[in-house]
Amino acid sequence: MAAGQKLLSFLLFQLILVLLVLDLSNAEGLKLGYYYKTCPKAESIIRKTTYRFISRAPTLAAPLLRMHFHDCFVRGCDGSVLLNSTKNSQSEKAAVPNLSLQGFHVIDAVKSAVEEACPGVVSCADTLALVARDSVSMIYGPFWEVPLGRRDGRVSLLNEVFANLPSPFANITTLKQMFAVKGLSLKDLAVLSGGHTIGTSHCNAFTNRLYNFTGKGDTDPSMDPNYIVKLKKKCKPADTTTLVEMDPGSFKNFEEDYFTLVAKRRGLFQSDAALLNDKETKAYVILQSSTHGSTFGKDFAESMVKMGKVGVLTGHQGEIRKHCAVVN
Repeated sequence: MAAGQKLLSFLLFQLILVLLVLDLSNAEGLKLGYYYKTCPKAESIIRKTTYRFISRAPTLAAPLLRMHFHDCFVRGCDGSVLLNSTKNSQSEKAAVPNLSLQGFHVIDAVKSAVEEACPGVVSCADTLALVARDSVSMIYGPFWEVPLGRRDGRVSLLNEVFANLPSPFANITTLKQMFAVKGLSLKDLAVLSGGHTIGTSHCNAFTNRLYNFTGKGDTDPSMDPNYIVKLKKKCKPADTTTLVEMDPGSFKNFEEDYFTLVAKRRGLFQSDAALLNDKETKAYVILQSSTHGSTFGKDFAESMVKMGKVGVLTGHQGEIRKHCAVVN
């Protein structure tokens, strides 16, 4: 039995290595200024069109960042999260974690503007990566250069979401495994979790921590009891509609407050609290909370570039969709 488990672990490790090598070789097909000759104004058009939306509704930045994250963790950053379901197949959009995604209208408007200038040149996957970056920078977050050249995938399957997308209920062991499979480090896990400094969540993503943590009508002992009292006033046990700020008071501005909350045991999700259960991720939380996020902006930019290279299609793989919600 033990020998069989060792062999299974070894084979899984080998598979992860093969997938990472394939991912990395494709990621080398990405480069800065990719559209310099084929669509020189692409990034400028995308930024201006994105600004039209974010200037009026800054709260859209969080769901657009989340959409990019959800895209990259399932099938890689190939725009598969943007595809609608068809008569024969339900897409990633239909999976429960993606039902609350917002901002598809922004992507459609941006893509439409780019198509007008350069038909059939800029992919939806690149469009989403740039919109996520621009949205964050427009609400006082960091700016990062986005290597481009992603192609759009032709497949989007509902049943691939749960196995690949980290859940708000995940423990540290699961989170570490899910990030490692994507070639992302423990530091990336801590840094990208900091994206929760913006945005809101429905109560049902964390009410188990308030009312029934182990099935005995108890609360999560890893959460500050005073915070539990506050949250109970906003969220009743069966509430599925109320929205709660993930980083109270600064959910519209990108800053380092998230780490201060997690350090005080006030992270909203189990996956936030889980960062304190590993030596390396805990050290990162403490560092940022005690230094007012001294390196968070730079680290977030670096981790976003890294995440944006996960599982990309390049060269002649995939396609350049005309409309992001449907394959050509």
